[in-house]
Amino acid sequence: MASTRAAIEAATTRLRDAGVDTARVDAEWLMAGLLGVGRAALAANLDEELTPALAARYDAAVTRRERREPLQHILGWEEFCGLRFTVTPDVLVPRPETEMLVEWTLSLLPRAGARRRLAIDVGTGSGCIACALALARTDVDVVAIDASPAAVEIARRNVAGLGLSGRVTVREGDLLSGLGACRADLVVANLPYLPAPVLAGLAPEVVDHEPWVALDGGPDGLSVIRSLVAQAPRWLAPGGALVLETAGGDQIPETAGLMRAAGLSNISTRCDLVGVERFIAAFLPSIDDGRG
Repeated sequence: MASTRAAIEAATTRLRDAGVDTARVDAEWLMAGLLGVGRAALAANLDEELTPALAARYDAAVTRRERREPLQHILGWEEFCGLRFTVTPDVLVPRPETEMLVEWTLSLLPRAGARRRLAIDVGTGSGCIACALALARTDVDVVAIDASPAAVEIARRNVAGLGLSGRVTVREGDLLSGLGACRADLVVANLPYLPAPVLAGLAPEVVDHEPWVALDGGPDGLSVIRSLVAQAPRWLAPGGALVLETAGGDQIPETAGLMRAAGLSNISTRCDLVGVERFIAAFLPSIDDGRG
């Protein structure tokens, strides 16, 4: 029988040979998942011998990663804003940069005052943005929307698992069109924004295993964003904000133009973790601010 240490070393070599950039880290996470411990706790288990059954299960997990299946799909979860979310091939794996979208969104949400606030998360996927907002702000109710029935099911599972069923409502729908009458203080979205021509060049973990519908933004990457920006003013309360994640680059000025054309104003942007201007927000003018 091989030790945990030897199995991790062998797996690291296999993954490195398969072109996995994070070979050692992934080998350790796969072992930690198998043993039911955190990655940091592996140090206490490195000299223990794996039973034949555990060794076979580890080999199967490493083989899946060799084939460039995302680590998160093999583990069944990803961490986002300090929370653990179930992920499957039906939803986009939450990205670290989107945590910055959540952080900025929270700063744009007004305090409750005389009433509770309402936020709408469009294209919710796993529900990570909606849940992070609701847990950070107990005075905010969130409606999370996705067009995919399978994604809706995953989001509902995550909402229930975090004890948020009373404050986060997950609905199936095409953007905002089926939402009904309501006025939100904020609409936030991480929609498909990649131009269709670039999709084939993405890493195998993305192009072969993540939902195409969550990636494909049409010829210029703005097809879905364009539709949401046009709809948003009908569902925003006066003074409410629309906050979006984009691919950056030319999409920022183009999205700003869409926002102005829709009657939104006070446009601002933020950069991601590597300094790319990626996030953009705009507001529906208040009744008394003179910008009607």
